[in-house]
Amino acid sequence: MDGLIAITLALLQGITEFLPISSSAHLILPAYLFGWPDQGLAFDVALHMGTLSAVVWYFREDLLRLTSAWLSSWVPGQCLPSDDRPAARMAWSLLVASVPAGLLGFFAGDLIALYLRRPEVIAMTTLGFAVLLGWADLRCRQIRELEDVGFREALLIGLAQAMALVPGTSRSGITLTAGLMLGLTREAAARYSFLLSIPVIAAAGMLQVVNLSLSESTVEWGMLGLGAGAAFISAYLCIRCFLKLIEKMGLWPFVLYRLALGGVLMYLFVI
Repeated sequence: MDGLIAITLALLQGITEFLPISSSAHLILPAYLFGWPDQGLAFDVALHMGTLSAVVWYFREDLLRLTSAWLSSWVPGQCLPSDDRPAARMAWSLLVASVPAGLLGFFAGDLIALYLRRPEVIAMTTLGFAVLLGWADLRCRQIRELEDVGFREALLIGLAQAMALVPGTSRSGITLTAGLMLGLTREAAARYSFLLSIPVIAAAGMLQVVNLSLSESTVEWGMLGLGAGAAFISAYLCIRCFLKLIEKMGLWPFVLYRLALGGVLMYLFVI
């Protein structure tokens, strides 16, 4: 793999990981159009570490507050200060929301990758979930804030996130859609989606590290560092810009983009 391919794939991964436009739909196109080889497991690990580092760094203050409140909630007989209770509840809700995707990935991840990681599936899910996102953004009442997310809402968003194991769905897109359908504002739904990505990306990265340790493939450390760095920068800037602009521009630009992308994929792989 040369440097241009590595940077291009890293930028695509970093940007599409957090925008509601489906990373799998974008990563399939370069391989098809340009005949690029599979980047390999080690490079996948590097990209995951880059995007994970970006979201952790962006939300570092929130994570410290959530972790501190969550640890305090374990102390027997201790009554949490009123300021810490929402943070502790948020931390627990993120853990609850992570369970469905973890279970589905553990028991059915290989089957999904074997039977559903197909261009025609990605094309249809890119189109179908674009329509659902557009409907949610246009029709749902956006009046609830991040602090209003309880265990019921967390479980429903978590179940939606599990659907993102089907390629083309978009993890951020489906969790944003679920958040909007539960009445969250765009910014609240986006922040919850980004925070919820941390345990999911971390778990996927650890699984890849285990698989990499069992493989005998050679590692190009320079290329891995280049990919991780590009993924970190693009993911961080993506999160920062998206949260600043989402309330102003809404989600319809991404809906229209997904419809166009889905149309291209349908033309290339289905029709």
